[in-house]
Order: sequence, then structure tokens, then C-alpha cells
Amino acid sequence: MSVVRTEPIAATVAEAYRGTFAVGEVPLRSGDALPPAWEGVYFPFEAPLTDLRPDGTPAEDGVLPEIDLPRRMYAGETTEFLRPLPVGAEAVQTTSLGSVTDKRGSGGRLVFVDIERDYEVDGEVAIRSVWHDVFLEQTDPDAPTKPPRRDPDVAASADWSEERMLDARQLFRFSALTFNTHLIHYDRAWAREVEHLPDLLVHGPLTRILLMDAARRNVPGRMPERLDVRAVAPTLVDRPVRFAGRTVGGTTRVTALGEDHAVLATAEIAWAPADGREGTNA
Repeated sequence: MSVVRTEPIAATVAEAYRGTFAVGEVPLRSGDALPPAWEGVYFPFEAPLTDLRPDGTPAEDGVLPEIDLPRRMYAGETTEFLRPLPVGAEAVQTTSLGSVTDKRGSGGRLVFVDIERDYEVDGEVAIRSVWHDVFLEQTDPDAPTKPPRRDPDVAASADWSEERMLDARQLFRFSALTFNTHLIHYDRAWAREVEHLPDLLVHGPLTRILLMDAARRNVPGRMPERLDVRAVAPTLVDRPVRFAGRTVGGTTRVTALGEDHAVLATAEIAWAPADGREGTNA
């Protein structure tokens, strides 16, 4: 199963993201290379309202099979950057179903699904990504909460770090940009009473872009070849998040840390060799 869509890499969409999450970036003009990972704000979800699950996530999208579990979460992503994606270009996105794995863990049944996306310009693939989602059983409010993994050594050994805090306005804007109707990002009653979280959840795909943005700011002049992201624990609204990075050889590892050094997400960026800088977005 696959879905093919075409849309321009409009400067207005990049500007909407920049003005909300990356105000220090220079505004983009037609022909500029789109910063890596910003392709994640293009090709928004398009499932009709009647094809949404109760939590607001798509049930029918032409790619995923119907999965009989009530909760859907972003688990991470692997992205290859093959060539620049120019602002103003007409891009073709092909979305296909990858592997589907049914497992059983300590919290019950889980189904892991890979969603493969290619972004083509002028008949050549510019970006190739595999989005990892997990479907889960309903949260048991009486089950003990698993404490997050804490790693104080990450911040202590980092080459650089920066802190930010996302508020509900920013979560709303990202939901609007990507047409993401998952209630967990904007309905506090749903997040607290159904998902049993302390507050609204920051979008995993947004955290992915922020991890890449932080790496670009702090490792300038390099072009990524590959980005591997893993969501580890919930990133919540109105909580400080520290992005700590360390580069060894041609690889930078960035970790999103919450309170008390809780590991929220990790990203590993493999940079292109220094002599292959054409199209750099730094």
C-alpha cells in the first residue's frame, strides 16, 4: 500500500515554523535549501474527520492497516538526507507501509509500525525517512508509573547545551501546521484523564526537528547524511528541556533532557565528509 502526493515546498510553511520555533534562523527564499528535518512540516495529515480514531489519530489513511489498539505514539524516525530540498520546488512524497511487528511487553500488547516516506524533486529522491509508530493498549491508571531513565553524565560530558520550554501556543501551531489532530497535544482533559499524563504532550515529530536544529546551530558548516531519533519518555508542555550534544568524529549525539536529567529523546546525526559541503544549510 502506498500514497503519492505532490505539493510545493512553500516558503510560507517554512516561515510559519521559523517564526514559532526558530526565530534566530534567517528567513528562507525561493531556491534556498530547506534546513534538514524541516520537511517534517510539509505534507500534513489529510485523513477526513470520519476516518479518525477516538484519540484524533488517523485510522484510515491508505497506508496503515486497521490496528485494534486504542493508543498511537511516535517512537522515533530514521532519515537519510541525499540532496538538498529547495524552497519553491515541487516535491513528490511517496508514503508506503514498512514492517508491522506485534509484540507483548510488561504493559500488554504493542504493535510497532514503520511508515516509509520518500521526498522526490525532479525525479530524484532528496530525502528518505522511516517513521516508527507504536500502538498500545489503554493505560491502566492503577498501574505503577515506570520512572524515567536518568543520565546526569550526558550534560556533564556535553560539548554544548541549550535550554528551551515549549508552551501550549507552540503546540497548537505545530498541530495546525501538520494537521495533527491527536488530542494528546491540545486537550488537557484527554491527556490527563485518558492517557494519564501530567499535562499536554509535545509532538514527537516536533522534538525530532528541534534536536536537528540544535545540532545545526552548534555544529555549524556541516551537512547531515543521516538522522536517527528515538523517543524515550514523554516531553511535556511548560517544562524545561535541555538539549545536550557531543560530537565524536563525524557523528553528533544530541539528548533531550528533562528535570533531574531524565532522558526524553535522543538523536544521532551522521555528518557528510567536510569536503562535501555543497547545499549546506548551516
